[in-house]
Amino acid sequence: MAEIIRMPRMSDTMEEGNIVGWLKNEGDKVKIGETIAEVETDKATMELDSFVEGVILHIAIKEGPVPINGVIAVIGKEGEDWKAALAAGGDSNGAAKTEEPAVPQPTEPTPVMSAPAQPEPDTTERVKASPLARSIAQESGVDLRQVKGSGDHGRIVKRDVEAYLGSGAPATQASPAIEPAAEHSVIPFAPAAPGSNFEDKPVSQMRKTIARRLAQSKFSAPHFYLTIEVDMEKAIAIRKQINEVAPVKISFNDLVLKAAAASLRQHPAVNASWLEDRIRYNRDIHIGVAVAVEDGLLVPVIRHADMKTLSQVNEEVKTFAEKAKNRKLQPEEMQGNTFTISNLGMFGIEEFTAIINPPDACILAVGTIVEKPVVKNGEIVVGQRMKMTLSCDHRVVDGATGARFLETMRAILEDPIRLMV
Repeated sequence: MAEIIRMPRMSDTMEEGNIVGWLKNEGDKVKIGETIAEVETDKATMELDSFVEGVILHIAIKEGPVPINGVIAVIGKEGEDWKAALAAGGDSNGAAKTEEPAVPQPTEPTPVMSAPAQPEPDTTERVKASPLARSIAQESGVDLRQVKGSGDHGRIVKRDVEAYLGSGAPATQASPAIEPAAEHSVIPFAPAAPGSNFEDKPVSQMRKTIARRLAQSKFSAPHFYLTIEVDMEKAIAIRKQINEVAPVKISFNDLVLKAAAASLRQHPAVNASWLEDRIRYNRDIHIGVAVAVEDGLLVPVIRHADMKTLSQVNEEVKTFAEKAKNRKLQPEEMQGNTFTISNLGMFGIEEFTAIINPPDACILAVGTIVEKPVVKNGEIVVGQRMKMTLSCDHRVVDGATGARFLETMRAILEDPIRLMV
């Protein structure tokens, strides 16, 4: 009997997946393990592989959001009745009605949702291309219909777009078909005033997850904040000495991360999680590093950070940052954090507070190093100061506990030779 293909859970926080495009059409044969579609999750754009062999009898959702376990296709033997398979599986909901747009309930303040798009021949969206290739093409004004694909079945990949740009071929205005058409979107509230000039964009899976998780964190965990100022004069000097001889150039963020890891080892009460009926004190130190990407933030995790050298930390952070920007981070690379660091110093931000990243009990917000007048030995001199703010879940961490942790961090950063022993 034909098999119903449903939207799988591709990450621990995923509640729905957004079908970016199909690499197979109705009537095409597929093998087990063959990629049939690309799905945008809350963390990355991933390939969906078939777990059965046969012919694609029916594609239920051409593109757009699908809830976990929602029907997306039917695969079976050629000529099989896919409608009977859906009926036998009890799937008579909107997932099987491919031509009807999904309309949110009027009482729920849901984000803008795109209805399943109808096939439009000869458009850039219908060209077989990876999400990264599409993104580069859109940013560069390249019409993908002019690019020859070198991937499986003529699929256009990143190197094809780069080769096209390198050939000196003229860029064209990107096809508007890439953007969701206004008539396929449902605006549940906030009508525009007459004559208003604006642009609506559907909320990405990543942004939906960020909104849900951080709202849950902010309004369920009682936050309080502790700020401390650190004299970074010795840290600046030792970083300069290290970078003069080391093949890997160390950043201030690497020093902060290592200082946090060493401090967590001394203050295990901060390296903890609230689990409703119990508090978990983690013996391993896995530090999440917030990385800004186009749609929001991704938090790859440096595992066993206290056991790694500054060079190892630097290499891992750089690798994860590159993968994050290309949406290539895997779900397992963003799981298991016990503490998180958010650093906006490179943007000139002197001080800020961050929302706790579940399941952590704390998150550290790091500002830029500021040259300012300070008093030393009764004299006003030029100092190099950096502010750090610790956001704490008061259910787990008390004020004195958080203060002692920050004091240890300050002591390490003001005398960073401690990181070398």
